[in-house]
Amino acid sequence: MKEFGNKPKKADLSSIGLGRVGDIYWNLEPAELVEHTIVNGQGALADSGALAIETGEFTGRSPKDKFTVKDAKTENTVWWGDVNFPIGAAEFDRLHELMAAYLIGREVYVKDAYACADPVYRMNIRVVAEFPYSAMFAGNMFLRPTSAELDEFTPEWTIICAPDFMANGKKDGVRQHNFAAIDFSRKMILIGGTGYTGEIKKGIFTVLNYVLPQERGVLSMHCSANIGEGGDTAVFFGLSGTGKTTLSADPDRRLIGDDEHGWSDMGVFNFEGGCYAKCIDLSAEKEPQIWQAIKFGAILENIVFKGETSEVDFTDSSKTENTRVSYPIDYIDNIAVPSTGGHPKNIFFLTCDAYGVLPPISKLTPGQAMYHFISGYTAKVAGTEAGVTEPQSTFSACFGKAFLALHPAKYADMLGERMRKHNVRVWLVNTGWSGGAYGTGERMKLKFTRAMIGAALRGELDKVEYMEHPVFGVSYPASCPEVPNGILDPRSTWTDKNAYDATADKLAKQFNDNFAKYAEGCSAETLAAAPRSAVKA
Repeated sequence: MKEFGNKPKKADLSSIGLGRVGDIYWNLEPAELVEHTIVNGQGALADSGALAIETGEFTGRSPKDKFTVKDAKTENTVWWGDVNFPIGAAEFDRLHELMAAYLIGREVYVKDAYACADPVYRMNIRVVAEFPYSAMFAGNMFLRPTSAELDEFTPEWTIICAPDFMANGKKDGVRQHNFAAIDFSRKMILIGGTGYTGEIKKGIFTVLNYVLPQERGVLSMHCSANIGEGGDTAVFFGLSGTGKTTLSADPDRRLIGDDEHGWSDMGVFNFEGGCYAKCIDLSAEKEPQIWQAIKFGAILENIVFKGETSEVDFTDSSKTENTRVSYPIDYIDNIAVPSTGGHPKNIFFLTCDAYGVLPPISKLTPGQAMYHFISGYTAKVAGTEAGVTEPQSTFSACFGKAFLALHPAKYADMLGERMRKHNVRVWLVNTGWSGGAYGTGERMKLKFTRAMIGAALRGELDKVEYMEHPVFGVSYPASCPEVPNGILDPRSTWTDKNAYDATADKLAKQFNDNFAKYAEGCSAETLAAAPRSAVKA
């Protein structure tokens, strides 16, 4: 057995059924993992110093291949359905045995880390990876123990990640050759058949989405968060493409975290120790903080080099639109240390409304906040898929449906209770289109969105007159510093008002159809926040 890095007192994996693996590389430093990746022919250095790797067949998560063991612990607690597919304990054990057999004699890379920046909720994690870049990703994304902590490290959860192990579909209790399976009783995650590193990150997020709300009374959230000079915390919810990463990276505010947080009785804390940012069309001008973070120690996924050079072509989506970069959070200059903050004063729900219906910023009542939280709306632009000629609505409960282990109402109830208790202002921000839908109107300028969010954070929008949207009932400001008044009322930006009304009606119906599946058990206040028919011209 080769011994590199920090080796625990018991350099053995027999306790998790991997006693017959080959060389075990314990907690290698990033530079060592980069070297191993390159020597193994699994990556190359970009001219920035970042490690560029390819994740193989899968360049994103595979939601239909995510399984949870259904047993006495989870049978009546997990939200079974289209995001949590059941697998039997016997099938999980079979997968584990097959993976253990596959790894016999093979070298593995162990990375010990933890989740949750608040030490009260710390969860120790051990990742056992077939590939060095998988272990490096875990080191980037989770929180990093000190050398002294590694000497005494005892994992609570274990992830076994073997991208080249292929399951035999239904014979092995899964859908096809790839899988990500969680066993809450055994506290173990198995990932096979896919090299996409995001499965590691989101596996633990799903675990936290189960454990923290149910067992610790902490609201888990798919959001970014930052903190101002006066100590005021702000939280940003939003699906991919809505600007969550961009808008939370504010030079005048310290970043608490980019993607996953908990809200306890003491305040907000980051689950992670890194960032996992999309980098398609990335530029130094648009995303200076992410651009500067792409250096040695960062991992670029599925990017394309320009010609025979090592310069990245960030505009090239020939491998995937989901090109990514992971890096430790301290690669960002303006961060909160530790990654914690107080109770939020402002919450922003970000949506990229490609229909051009929603106001660029609206203030929500508690009932409206609950309605839009459960809805989790955004719209993808036309042209991203063959045959798609108009915007496509996406609804993701709690702005993270794919990672919810419990029913959305559980998270919504916890959010509502905290909003009321701490008198939080909630805003709906449309970072999408104005003056018409995609193809007719124009995308909201980032400088205007930043100005509106800044005005909300400074309390300047508490002093202005508000108008009520005729369909969605939300209140939007009649004026905002540094923003043209003409764009604040979305209907007024459309030349054809009848077309606006028809589009608003269409979107309202989509909201109502989607919400029907969650309506049972919702309060009258929340149900009353549903959109209504447009006022006809």
